[in-house]
Amino acid sequence: MKVENLAINTIRVLSSQMVDKANSGHPGLPLGAAPMAFTLWDKAMKHNPKNPHWFNRDRFILSAGHGSALIYSLLHLFNYGLEMDELKNFRQLGSKTPGHPEYSHTVGVEATTGPLGQGMSMAVGLAMAEKHLASVFNTPKHSIIDHYTYTIVGDGCLMEGITNEAASLAGTLGLDKLIVLYDSNSISIEGSTDIAFTENVRKRFDALQFNTYFVEDGNDTQAILSAIEEAKANRNGKPHFIEIITKIGFGSPQEGSEKAHGAPLGAEGTKTLKSNLGWEYEEDFYVPTEVSDYMKTVNERQEAYEQEWNALYEEYKNENPELATRLKNWQEDNFDLSILDSEEFYQFDKPLASRAASGESLNRLAKVVENFFGGSADLAPSNNSE
Repeated sequence: MKVENLAINTIRVLSSQMVDKANSGHPGLPLGAAPMAFTLWDKAMKHNPKNPHWFNRDRFILSAGHGSALIYSLLHLFNYGLEMDELKNFRQLGSKTPGHPEYSHTVGVEATTGPLGQGMSMAVGLAMAEKHLASVFNTPKHSIIDHYTYTIVGDGCLMEGITNEAASLAGTLGLDKLIVLYDSNSISIEGSTDIAFTENVRKRFDALQFNTYFVEDGNDTQAILSAIEEAKANRNGKPHFIEIITKIGFGSPQEGSEKAHGAPLGAEGTKTLKSNLGWEYEEDFYVPTEVSDYMKTVNERQEAYEQEWNALYEEYKNENPELATRLKNWQEDNFDLSILDSEEFYQFDKPLASRAASGESLNRLAKVVENFFGGSADLAPSNNSE
């Protein structure tokens, strides 16, 4: 077995055992989506576990946050500092592995997700931030901000209206550094998506001005990688949507069934999973030595991404000292906020409607907080958010 496939199966077994030990959780998505997630983190994403906060890292959001065992297994394998004991404490009070991923609580988690669709919408926001930062700080010679934003979404995410609204904005803004991976398993909590979700999702994203791609086998890691690489190479001013056909609960007795979604496999179910995967290790919560050794070489490659960027940034800083200082201030939120302590900030010439006072306050704040960034689609004149 190729070491990459062994690593994917390690994620599957760890995820199942996490849910079993907690007697609570969602094994279905991790078992089905492990190949796309591992391939993305291993072959496509530029990130450095030795410095999880590297500024120009690619961002990853698990929009389908109920499948949190997947991201925790990834963080452990990729050496983000999430220890095995934390995997064993999945969904326990005070652990670093809560039932849904939480930003700033677990290193490597870029956004708090769980409510379906929320994660994809935040991915759109992150992609907007990347495009805005690039427009302000990049120079013709130095593209110091050029990272991608990736998100894994499921059928449940795409049923929610918030994803359609966010995707519409992404298409309108031409966020071509946004890549959405769709874990398309045709299963929802009630059963087949034929019950309530029969639209052609790729055609919808075509209409939303995305480039769309299709991978017919979610275990074909080369096809997955090829689709991601094609998306990255296609800089036609559109975001990207990759539909990947998977089987929920892959390898388990509940494969392809809604029963795999949100219930532990149990001892017998996990035993069957191991057998179907060709998993020959008896110890629970085990990472094979071959996988650990492979991940060390992956980490070296990932560290080199940041080293290359650091060299570019040093050159940029020497040639553009004022821009570099401004970027540092933006990164550190280093702004003079003394205006907030003055009566002047809170005074208006005449009585105002609350939305007008809000708009005036936002614009006063924006004059001193340079990285203050937002909007309100097409409602700015009404809610005073220009």
